[in-house]
Amino acid sequence: MTGIYGGAMSVPKKVFGIILAGGEGKRLMPLTADRAKPAVPFGGQYRLIDFAISNLINSGLRQIVVLTQYKSHSLDRHISQTWRMSALLDSYVTSVPAQQRLGKRWFSGSADAILQSLNLITDEKPDIVVVVGADHVYRMDFRQMLEAHIASGAKATVAGIRQPLALASQFGVIDVAADGSGRINRFLEKPLDATGLPDAPHEVLASMGNYIFDANALIEAVEADGELATSNHDMGGDIVPSFVERGEAGFYDMRENEVPGSSPRDRAYWRDVGTIDSFFDAHMDLISTLPVFNLYNMEWPIHSQAVNSPPAKFVRDSVGRMGNAIDSIVSLGSVLSGTHLERSVVGPWTLAGGGSTITDSVLFDGVRVGQGARVHHAILDKNVVLLDGATVGVDRERDLARGFTVTDSGITVVGKGIRIEP
Repeated sequence: MTGIYGGAMSVPKKVFGIILAGGEGKRLMPLTADRAKPAVPFGGQYRLIDFAISNLINSGLRQIVVLTQYKSHSLDRHISQTWRMSALLDSYVTSVPAQQRLGKRWFSGSADAILQSLNLITDEKPDIVVVVGADHVYRMDFRQMLEAHIASGAKATVAGIRQPLALASQFGVIDVAADGSGRINRFLEKPLDATGLPDAPHEVLASMGNYIFDANALIEAVEADGELATSNHDMGGDIVPSFVERGEAGFYDMRENEVPGSSPRDRAYWRDVGTIDSFFDAHMDLISTLPVFNLYNMEWPIHSQAVNSPPAKFVRDSVGRMGNAIDSIVSLGSVLSGTHLERSVVGPWTLAGGGSTITDSVLFDGVRVGQGARVHHAILDKNVVLLDGATVGVDRERDLARGFTVTDSGITVVGKGIRIEP
């Protein structure tokens, strides 16, 4: 991205995007049993990776690499089929697997992933590198953060979002300087004794996992980190603190980010969907009349693969029973026959038979729900089949006995391709 700011900048900057997508996602099992976490379907027709890429593309970046490692086939295929940019304009989004350039070893952390992929930066010779995670749901205009980074003179800038002080132990927390300099005093990993912000004692600034670095400074930092045997080689745990120690790290408050088309209700939305509960809750955020996160903001669209499918269809079943759909999202290719659907997200090519009930649930692609079957408070992975009269999410003990995952909050998760008997 050269000269993204046009006449607003006296010196054009070339910006390169790196998306860290090598995460295993153990806490999302069984949804990650056969795919990388960033490839997990979300919101009917999207993959989690689509949010990170869309935000960078909408912000004007045109050279983006996605660093992959764990069970990456599904992710690689999605990127190659969906994110086709114009080579004529030297634009690309491409996945890059672990290349073992520094020996016969895989990535040992997010910083090591960048260290082993430094050829990507040296080949492009950017001035600035934007580094983001691949598994968060949010909208963000990175142009505004880039402007703040350049104006601050910091060599590293960390994006933060305000969270209640009581939740500080769940996040990496940015301890901000009270003098208004925009610098970071300390970077605290899941602290139990965090203090509130100077202007909001009941809140902390949680790291979003999004960073901007001066390119040369990033190269020096990951090379130095690679020499430390005691390092975990993690961007948030090791690289950012090294910039903080030298007084070279600033923060960017997501509250200052004005995304086109956003509303006061969703303008600062950000959710880490690293657990089954948070993944489920993020889906429930989509379906209200005034959603907490609005997928329908066409001024800042979330792009994904165009599904070559017919429209969704709602029909009476074979005996004339009428179904209904309340507070739900239904994806292309789905046919619901006499089905009661409520507070749910239904993926493409779902078929539901007469008298079936789907409530408070998330269904991935190609799910089959038989006549009289019932799905409640559940997540069903691709190609799950419920035979006529089968149930899931209704009887916790039975679900556990059948080998399904059931969270403490009562969400039942059924893995890919499982056939459920009555």
